[in-house]
Amino acid sequence: MSRYTGSVNRISRRLGFSILETNKEFSKGKKRNYAPGQHGQARKKLSGYGEQLKEKQKLAYMYGVKDRQFRRIFTMAKKMEGSNALNLLLLLESRLDNLVYRMGFAPTRRSARQLVTHGHILVNDKKNDIASFVVKVGDKISVKEKSRNLALVKKEGKPATPEFVEIAKGDNLSGKYVRLPKRDELNREINETYVVEWFNRLVK
Repeated sequence: MSRYTGSVNRISRRLGFSILETNKEFSKGKKRNYAPGQHGQARKKLSGYGEQLKEKQKLAYMYGVKDRQFRRIFTMAKKMEGSNALNLLLLLESRLDNLVYRMGFAPTRRSARQLVTHGHILVNDKKNDIASFVVKVGDKISVKEKSRNLALVKKEGKPATPEFVEIAKGDNLSGKYVRLPKRDELNREINETYVVEWFNRLVK
């Protein structure tokens, strides 16, 4: 799967899941229990395999990762101590583009990825343009001083800042990854166990 650049609303409706985690993709804030298109309401209940694939797609679209990247992340999660399922989520949350989004420097993960790849983000005061870079707890993330007046950075409607990141007082454009997130701080509509089962079919 290549990185999706089309309509977020359409994919969210197909999956019955808000990729933006805001429910803004659904009309009047209500989810529809069927996919888009003329045959959307006629689709049958998913098999176990289909459910696993759906959960994998939710994470892939939400975090903006390609299949090859996702497999690599899963392999890394398997080598870590503890639950493979939780480790998978922690690695996705520790990506630089995701933390730029979590700190409120960009309104969406897609726009956060754009800031990173265009060289507007610093990690520990050094330029880092690798969106998939895994940030360590304690690392500082900031927007370059010359980039702080970008329309994307100043855009309103950004997400609330979770407790596992900390924004510098008096300065909304630098922060720190203070700790790994807890499971209950992350999206509860994801069944990460199904994602692990999906990848266990493919990665030995």
